[in-house]
Amino acid sequence: MQISSSYYTAAKEIESDLAKFMQDIIRTPSLSSEEGAVIERIRQEMLKLDFDEVTVDPMGNLLGRIGSGPRIIALDGHVDTVDVGELSQWDRDPFSGDIEDGILYGRGASDMKGGVASSVYAGALLKKTGIPDKVTLYVTATVQEEDCDGLCWQYIVNEDGLRPELVVITEPTSLRIYRGHRGRMEMEVHTSGISCHGSAPERGVNAVYKMAGIIADIEKLNQDLEPHEPLGKGTVTISEIRSTSPSLCAVADGCTIHLDRRLTVGETEETSVAEILALPAVQAAEATVTVLDYAVPSHTGLTYPTRKYYPTWELAEDDPAMEAAQSAYRAAFKGEPETGFWTFSTNGVATSGMHGIPSIGFGPGHEHFAHAPNEQVEIEHLVRCAAFYAALVETFAQE
Repeated sequence: MQISSSYYTAAKEIESDLAKFMQDIIRTPSLSSEEGAVIERIRQEMLKLDFDEVTVDPMGNLLGRIGSGPRIIALDGHVDTVDVGELSQWDRDPFSGDIEDGILYGRGASDMKGGVASSVYAGALLKKTGIPDKVTLYVTATVQEEDCDGLCWQYIVNEDGLRPELVVITEPTSLRIYRGHRGRMEMEVHTSGISCHGSAPERGVNAVYKMAGIIADIEKLNQDLEPHEPLGKGTVTISEIRSTSPSLCAVADGCTIHLDRRLTVGETEETSVAEILALPAVQAAEATVTVLDYAVPSHTGLTYPTRKYYPTWELAEDDPAMEAAQSAYRAAFKGEPETGFWTFSTNGVATSGMHGIPSIGFGPGHEHFAHAPNEQVEIEHLVRCAAFYAALVETFAQE
């Protein structure tokens, strides 16, 4: 069976409906743990488009199914967004969904409601053309990713019992095919002191001063981390510092810093903790290092605790999933795809990093618009992604 070359043409025919749906979900705010309204809007669209089954799991993830074949492929996109930040930096209402000169604006346009909208309408294309008998397609609209990458897919695999053969992460890739990214983890370093009256600080031990050398050591550690191909260099940065004392007229008896650690090839939770513990200032201060946990209720009220360690993952360039993706791209667009990696982190930390499910990335929009004011996505990107996803399902069925 030859791959249809008409997917792009078919996707252009539903461009207007796709854009309107995208506007609707942009106009529905959905911070992490507050995604209920947008999940319901997407659920209604799946039902309208005649998905075979549409369910919301106990965590609040939406799973739309088309087909009933033995080979399962999933198109994943998270529906939560970060907040809008400083409104004065936006040129228009962050929830306007305005379209101007082929560009749609609003919070979540690139990160990543565009991927969700395109996935839903890829399902619509496949309902029209007929999904291959061997395939079951799931379109997942997932929650809490911005707060805890991959938590939704830990739940989907472990609790829902869904384990696809291939997952497509629809985060923004500028229409390139991505095959991994660095992992990350969150740690805290804590120093203890002895409080006393601020008028006589020599009577106590200031925990903030004990932290000063640790801060300098961590800055140097970041500079010294070695790059590893193909993902490059890991990083570590201090994203928060706080202290405790009996009052503002007292010496600090505790100080804590929060570390954002990005992990390249070969770096793990164990190696990263060991690096911090080995720092001279950490040892001199007898500081403690803690890897943090995440336990925040979802929009349904369910809490699914996890450790804030999100593994690095990459797919080999010659992996069958990559070859299928490149074949689908050529068939849909008559051109040669570019490949690469994300700078940021995605639900792939769970699908591939934790569960070993082959995962690729292909999504509308551009990574540099994520979390930025005036976030935007090209309507043409939405159309092309819908065409690509539909072509990939057909390619996947032929393997």
